[in-house]
Amino acid sequence: MSKKAFFITTPIYYPSDRLHIGHAYCTTIADAVARYKRLAGYDVFFLTGSDEHGQKIQRKAQENNVTPLAYVDKIVASFQNLWVKLNISNDDFIRTTEKRHYEVVQAIFQKIYDQGDIYKSEYAGWYCTPCETFWLERQLNDGKCPDCGRSVELVKEESYFFRMSKYQDRLLKYIDENPAFIQPVSRRNEMINFIKNGLEDLCVSRTTFDWGIPVPFDTKHVVYVWFDALVNYITAAGYLNDREKFAKYWPADVHLVGKEIVRFHSIIWPVILMALDLPLPNQVYGHGWLVVEGDKMSKSKGNVIDPIGLIEEFGADAIRYYLLREITLGMDGNFSREALITRINADLANDLGNLLHRTLNMIGRFNKGIIEQPGENEAVDEELTKLASETAALYEKLMDNMDINSAIKHVWTLVSRTNKYIDETAPWALAKDPAKKDRLNTVLYNLAETLRIVAILISPFMPTTAPKIWEQLGLTTDFAQATLADAQGWGRLPASTAVAEPQPIFPRIEDKPAEEKAEQVAAADSTVTAKAEEPAIEETPEITIDEFAKMDLRVVKVIAAEKVKKADKLLMLTVDLGTEQRTIVSGIAKHYEPEELVGQNVVMIINLKPAKIRGIVSRGMVLAASCDDKLKVVSVPDMPAGSKVK
Repeated sequence: MSKKAFFITTPIYYPSDRLHIGHAYCTTIADAVARYKRLAGYDVFFLTGSDEHGQKIQRKAQENNVTPLAYVDKIVASFQNLWVKLNISNDDFIRTTEKRHYEVVQAIFQKIYDQGDIYKSEYAGWYCTPCETFWLERQLNDGKCPDCGRSVELVKEESYFFRMSKYQDRLLKYIDENPAFIQPVSRRNEMINFIKNGLEDLCVSRTTFDWGIPVPFDTKHVVYVWFDALVNYITAAGYLNDREKFAKYWPADVHLVGKEIVRFHSIIWPVILMALDLPLPNQVYGHGWLVVEGDKMSKSKGNVIDPIGLIEEFGADAIRYYLLREITLGMDGNFSREALITRINADLANDLGNLLHRTLNMIGRFNKGIIEQPGENEAVDEELTKLASETAALYEKLMDNMDINSAIKHVWTLVSRTNKYIDETAPWALAKDPAKKDRLNTVLYNLAETLRIVAILISPFMPTTAPKIWEQLGLTTDFAQATLADAQGWGRLPASTAVAEPQPIFPRIEDKPAEEKAEQVAAADSTVTAKAEEPAIEETPEITIDEFAKMDLRVVKVIAAEKVKKADKLLMLTVDLGTEQRTIVSGIAKHYEPEELVGQNVVMIINLKPAKIRGIVSRGMVLAASCDDKLKVVSVPDMPAGSKVK
């Protein structure tokens, strides 16, 4: 039985300059959808590319004293390099300067001309070169381009026109009968209003420059860049040269585009297809803009974000996760370095990374690295397994509707619930009682099995991280062969699997270099303790209330814990103060397993001078009480992180 086809496209990007984080956002969305559809068993065709013609490119090339092709070659190479670094899984990359595209554009232009839908006249009006867009006087905004706000030029030249007006009623009828055609709904309403104001015939050729595809029957004209560019989707689908491929993939399932070019894709492109008597794409989805600290990216403002630098600093999967998790598809989103680091530390390092590390560490210590056969489930186990099954089912519905943001949130709800499951079941306590070995095996199996499911579900978003989790779980099957169905069935993790040594998948980001300069060398135990055998309190020097007030004691939540290498007494804790997170080193490893502390609310001195201990900058001290050989941290379970201790 052949797979069902799925065809998704990004816009083909304009190589007037290198791409920024907004372009990376669009392509990452498309890639996540494409990867999900492959996971769900579809035969996917994922297309991206470059739109290389037009007056703007010709002028840029002249400014740089090179030919237009030489100019775009260099920039297009940077596009392709970015997609490799971002792990984009496109099946084709089309350039409008390719011979295959020339042939299709000229054949289509000739066909539409021959049937009388293209005619020669004279164009006199306004043209925005940066947007490569024609505007009527009434459409200008204070004499400037309504899209980009820049100056327009008065153009007067002989041109060929496409009878867009002929198809106005037919297009409105199609949009009315196919409510999902333009999404989200706000974009659909905008397009309906635009069409109802009257479709003008479109100027589809230029004579004042020559960097473009020549009109086949009148070579002093070149085809208007938007007519040329939109045709790329059927060129790549095999319109002229591969009928079998075209029959399989056309019409496209989704054209994913920025909201500023929805009009071209939902009005001009459908009318071209109607003139060719070809099916229209199933959906044009206009995503929002990505702004920086609340402001639209602009070279003049100096706030254009280079995605290559971010990938090199934080890794592709972290960038992909942030873009997909932080921004609701269809709405504008804000890029912030601070928010990015918070997501990496909270969601990836603490939630997911810590879950994997804790699980593998306990399997290694308590079961010699082997995932044993589970026993009978108890109520708490049933709650976890039910949530895993519900999450996988809901994930499928959300991803089918391109609600990527919500799908990720639900997967992370499962991750958080699994971390809580560790605290509820306390495997370290079970490991101390041989009679509870079966119970321990069940708990550890459930943890590993949940991670197996999570790895599959996150693979469209984080294609490098998912197989790393798979490998650390000791699974020997090729992760590339995993399917959505594998995530929808509980218990598919083979017992007797030997896990690997835990390796950090997302190290925490410390974005405060000044703190790393702390020069104080602390004692091996940085935990404050009140020892029973110390002198009586009256023998201790008295302090004033003002002196006591200098100590800032707060309730903090332990969100991660691990042993410090080559230090038997030390644990490294990551704690949440409510407003920030900190790393501290504490000398309590003889009294606590790391897993016992995670989730506890403890008391800490937060205004202690930072100290470097075993190469780790420790920014605070946990309070503990000790008596003889016993030690207990001061715990305040019912108080939220950040509460002041008085």
